[in-house]
Amino acid sequence: MTTQPSAAADQPQQQAVSPAVPRVALVGVHGFGERHLANLSRLEQAGALELVAVADPNPPQAGTLAAPVAVFLDLDGLLAARPGVDVVIIATPIQTHAPLAVTALEAGMDVYVEKPPVASLAQFEEVLAAARKNGRLVQVGFQSLGSHALPAITEMVAAGDVGTVLGISATGQWLRTKAYFKRSRWAGKRTLDGTDVVDGVATNALAHAVATALHVAGARTLADVASVETDLYRAHGTESDDTSVLRIRTANGATVLCALTLCAPEQQDPTVTVHGTLGDITFSYTKDEVVITTADGERRETYGRTDLLENLLDARTTGAPLLSALQDTAAFTAVLEAIRTSPAPAPIDPGSISWEGAGDDAHPVVQGISDLIGRAVKAQATFAELGVPWARAIPPVRTMTVDGRPVADCQDGSHIRAVSSPRPYLHPVRTLGGTVVTDHQPLDHVWHLGAGVALQDVDGVNFWGGRTYTREAGAYVWRPDHGTISASAVQQTDAAGGHGGTLQETLSWNGPDGAPILLEERSWAWSGVAPSTWRLSLDFALSPAGSTPVSLGSPGSNGRFEGGYGGFFWRLPACDAATVWTPDGSGEAETHGSVTRWLAWSGTFDGGPATLVFVAPESCTDPWFVRVEGYPGVGQSLAWEAPVIAQPGEPVRRSVTVFVADGNLATADIEALINHQGDPS
Repeated sequence: MTTQPSAAADQPQQQAVSPAVPRVALVGVHGFGERHLANLSRLEQAGALELVAVADPNPPQAGTLAAPVAVFLDLDGLLAARPGVDVVIIATPIQTHAPLAVTALEAGMDVYVEKPPVASLAQFEEVLAAARKNGRLVQVGFQSLGSHALPAITEMVAAGDVGTVLGISATGQWLRTKAYFKRSRWAGKRTLDGTDVVDGVATNALAHAVATALHVAGARTLADVASVETDLYRAHGTESDDTSVLRIRTANGATVLCALTLCAPEQQDPTVTVHGTLGDITFSYTKDEVVITTADGERRETYGRTDLLENLLDARTTGAPLLSALQDTAAFTAVLEAIRTSPAPAPIDPGSISWEGAGDDAHPVVQGISDLIGRAVKAQATFAELGVPWARAIPPVRTMTVDGRPVADCQDGSHIRAVSSPRPYLHPVRTLGGTVVTDHQPLDHVWHLGAGVALQDVDGVNFWGGRTYTREAGAYVWRPDHGTISASAVQQTDAAGGHGGTLQETLSWNGPDGAPILLEERSWAWSGVAPSTWRLSLDFALSPAGSTPVSLGSPGSNGRFEGGYGGFFWRLPACDAATVWTPDGSGEAETHGSVTRWLAWSGTFDGGPATLVFVAPESCTDPWFVRVEGYPGVGQSLAWEAPVIAQPGEPVRRSVTVFVADGNLATADIEALINHQGDPS
């Protein structure tokens, strides 16, 4: 779901300045309130404040507080007693934050409110209006925003320490037991008795990760947030989400990807990372530790932190800016509002969950969640876009079927991040038995997209994705050179009887500025061959979009030894006992760079054993590009060692046929299959 936040005024609050030792009241003494009591004791001993009252329907045990501290059941009772309070700390259930804050502000007090400060955008505006009306301060308990690492990270980014920023991510892998959600009536609830609560992994448990990532991205106000996309799931028997991806686009063009779970196998330190073209800056905000990773190595730095209550007290006396002012959490509130208005989190398939522990100590573990979070962050993609089996399904643009069975889904690439060169592709491609034999956005190369056509160097524009290999650098480098391939015309025809079909596509290869560089005519054809085999054929023709020739190149044509990938490419998923062979040899070393009529790949995939047979036209001299050890992939190299020039009126044409079979085929089976079909080209 995508939410466009509405604009709202974001003028600084009037700051009250008071030289007197402030008198403080704490509302909510249990849970996180106990931490506030400890901090208040520390500051009171230092002479920075005086704790004069607390309020809680479950009063603290006798002897917990010093004798002069008055105890009340609620804030109304506290205010009626007129104890002369200057600052109120609110550490109560989420749904009570806004009304208590407004009450305290109307009474002329400054407020420290725990996160999340409110449960809706409407409440945010109500509290902000009350603060401005009464000229009071509101500090929000995002303690990480007091870290001295944050201005240091800003300086590192501005200095170009990690190059151009590609994106910002927040990751959190925690575990929470059944007991965690039994600790109070509101825990795990989206609403309670008709009142918004909006508890969840992103709004409460790991809210610091979201707020810190937004801060690093420079997103403070509602106007700083262009859109918020939510992908929410739950493994626990709760209303709220516990495993989710949020993708936030900022007004300045940055992407913030938050991948969070409370269903990890073990607790890990949450982090916020700035991903750059020259390296990464990773901030472990619970430890105030920063790790800077570049080609020169890794260095670690640890920073101090300003206590947010001390910062609020300082703001009262000196007018210093608040480090976590309510108005600066507007961007976070936009995220909370998107979650609040999203459909209820989808339950994760129980078959993808392992429960560990017993009774109230039991906690769910989403299988493979660490790798999935890694993929989501690297690809800037949601779980749904990655095609995670338990995630919501995103309908394909089109589907190829054989005898009523779906064998390939056509994707338009619209969900792909810009630096992965968005383009149309097929995924998943399946055998007739349903085994998936393509992968997309894998962790090792998130720009690998199923089966399709891609080139890394088209007159200097990267239509492959990822870094570009240049002759000048003699290495792969990040450049702002990524193009996009989009369809301008599409026609699909299904064969009579449902035995196959054809798909005709007219595609425009557009540069980073949106101007067309190439025009492509692409034709797919598919049909059944045998009870366990079907055939997929691809023909494509590349022509200059203008009146001048266009160079079609690869890393190989730019100097990388045997790196001539580009043109047709098929990314396979992981498989066991992978075997690749041609009529002349077997294994990656003997097949990579070979020119043969056909190349076969056989192995046991997640759904069972399958074989792919790639068949080139008789006259084809393009070498096969083969990877087995590093990752599983097969392609036809259009520009192995030298670029190919597309001339106006003389398209560059290529063809390939792929037989997709259940089971493990032998060479004799393959030869018989090709001969029986005639020339598949």
